[in-house]
Order: sequence, then C-alpha cells, then structure tokens
Amino acid sequence: MTLTKIFNGKILTPHREINGGCVIIENGKILEVSEKNIEVSDAFEIDADGKYIAPGFIDLHIHGGGGADFMDGTEEAFLTIAATHARYGTTSMVPTTLTSEKKDLLKTLDLYEVANKNNNKGAQFLGMHLEGPYFAMNQRGAQDPRYIRDPDPAEYKEVIAHSSSITRWSAAPELKGAIDFAKYLKSKGILAALAHTDAIYEEVLEGFENGYTLATHLYSGMSGVTRRNAFRYAGVIESAFIIDAMDVEIIADGIHLPAPLLKLIMKIKGPDRIALITDAMRAAGMPEGDSVLGPLKTGLKVIVEDGVAKLPDRSSFAGSVATADRLVRNMVQLADVSLIDAVKMITLTPARIMNVHRQKGSLAAGKDADLVIFDQNINVEKTIIGGQIIYDAVHAKKVS
Repeated sequence: MTLTKIFNGKILTPHREINGGCVIIENGKILEVSEKNIEVSDAFEIDADGKYIAPGFIDLHIHGGGGADFMDGTEEAFLTIAATHARYGTTSMVPTTLTSEKKDLLKTLDLYEVANKNNNKGAQFLGMHLEGPYFAMNQRGAQDPRYIRDPDPAEYKEVIAHSSSITRWSAAPELKGAIDFAKYLKSKGILAALAHTDAIYEEVLEGFENGYTLATHLYSGMSGVTRRNAFRYAGVIESAFIIDAMDVEIIADGIHLPAPLLKLIMKIKGPDRIALITDAMRAAGMPEGDSVLGPLKTGLKVIVEDGVAKLPDRSSFAGSVATADRLVRNMVQLADVSLIDAVKMITLTPARIMNVHRQKGSLAAGKDADLVIFDQNINVEKTIIGGQIIYDAVHAKKVS
C-alpha cells in the first residue's frame, strides 16, 4: 500500500475552499479529502505551504506545445506536448488534429495509440479530437482550404473504424450531410462539436438536437449576427447563448477573447457550461519569435509576440500559445471570476463534457489522484498525475 498525504494548503472543491484539511492518496486514487489534518502513518507527505490544492487541469482542445505539434508525425511530439503542459498544471488533455490529408490523419491516430501507452511523464490523453475537415470555407481560419469539404459517410466511417481513440469531432452543422454525421458520431459515443461554421440559429438548433452539443472555441471561426436580403439572422455565437444546454469552450488567453467578452460569456453561460481551453499550438511554453502552425514540414510560418501567434504580416492571429495556468489567471484577474469557478471551468466542467467526471475533475474519494498545487498568482508548484509528482517547480529550478 502506497499512501501520500497533501496538507497545509487551501483545498479547492467545486463549491468551497477547505483550510487546514488534507488529501490522502492511495495507489493513484484519492482515498479521502478531510477537513482536518489527520495523522496517517507511513505516508509520504507533501507540504503545500499554504498554497492552493486543486484538481488537475483538463484541456479539451490542444494542438501542441514545447516546440511540437500532434500532426508532426512522431511519437516524440505527443510525449513532448504532454510533458510541456504538465508544467502548467494540465493533468489530462484531448490531442487535436488540423484539417489534413486522410493518410496524415490516420497516421496521427496510429501514433496516438503508441504514445498513449508510453506516456508516463506528462498529461494523460483522453482520446483524440478531430478538428475538420468538414467546415464552412468562409470560416476556415487557419485550416488548410485544400482539404475542406462536406461530410463524406464513406470517409468518416472508415476513419472511425480505423481507430477507437476518437472522442470528439468538430464540424459545421449546416453542411450537406452534417446532421447524419452527428447522428453517426452519437451512435459511436463520440462527441459532436460545432466549429468553423456559418450557421444561423435554425441550423444550430437542428444541429444541437442531433448531437452538436459543444461550441468549439466560441467567437473564433463562427458566425455572429448576419444580414440576408435586409433581414437579420442570429449566428452561431448568439445561438450558443440562447440554447441554455449548449456547452461552450473558450480560449481565455485575454487576446482571442478580451476581458469584456470573457465577462459576457461568463454572465450568460456560467461556470457549469464553460470549459477553458488553450487551443495551443507548438509555440506554447516556448520563447517568442518565429514558429510554425500545424505540421513542422508543411505548416504555416507564423510569428509569436504579445502572447499570441500572428501571421507574418501581423494582419491576423494565427493560433494560441496559452497554457492552462494562464487561462485560470485571466478568468480571475480579467473577468472577475472567483477562483473556485475559474478552476471548475478547467476541471469539473470539461470532465463532464468528456464524460470522465466520475474519474476526474474534482477532489473526491475514489477519483483519480490528479492534482495541481499553485500559489495565489496561479503559478504552478507541483503537478501530480495518478498520485505521482510529474512536475515540481522547486526541483525544476535546481535542475536548470
């Protein structure tokens, strides 16, 4: 029996803060969350030194970090990204693809299987998120236009048959065949998310009723209010607000969504329907400067400055370089959200969206021992995954 006790910290639950208590871990699971600092014989003790003890951060939508991208075509890229984001408190993530040739997509899915077995030094993988290729051309953003098309039943059935690791797939619900696509995803237990879409309310509602229950990176790559023959139509953004039961994910880097929009989304949707995501590309966790969006060999050259990736002519954003700690910090400092709610939006809410809330997302007996210890400025001191310390800031400083 291997016991670990974490004490002398402020334990964050989805509802309150517990001072003076402790968390007991046994064999990778949470054994007990106590309101008192109870004595545990023969336990390995971790002194939180007055800092916060929270559930590990869960990133639903991430492309890269540490100089690597999931589409690079190597197992090393997967493991590098997982280790990089663990330094910032991420304990679970959903690796995300970009629109690409089918052969590259299938190769990435195969690599996921290999990397998942060997991933023991970074954030755990919760299955793959396929972003594209079934998008509206007008809302493609940085997605490669050569591969954008309507849903093809023969194609998506082949892809899903090829890999059992697909957990979510983002598409535009207004496309020809997109409703049947969502129904098929639902039949396979795969989450359908709407993204890079020009839909109007009626199309979004039909999509929602047939499985498109999550809005991918709200405000990015989606329609707002539009005019058609002088008449106004609500777009995807307004639809996500109107449909109370629709979940939304947001890139809370303070740049893709500035403070007023973060406050608006919070006011309308609330912490139980908002998941914070990094949507990070390879430059996350790296110094600013030149980088590549997408695959290293064939991707788009970008420049990283001001905390975001931009096109070389600086005419548009080209990707996020956020890390999970930054998202929480921004929600507290920019959007005036309580720390408890900010943490919920990157723990319990994404866990519920991905249907892993029985194992992850909060500190409760029986759940996976995925935790993060951070200070009042959300600087991560320790990341613990499955009861093991994966990142220790003090140790990292000594090594460097």
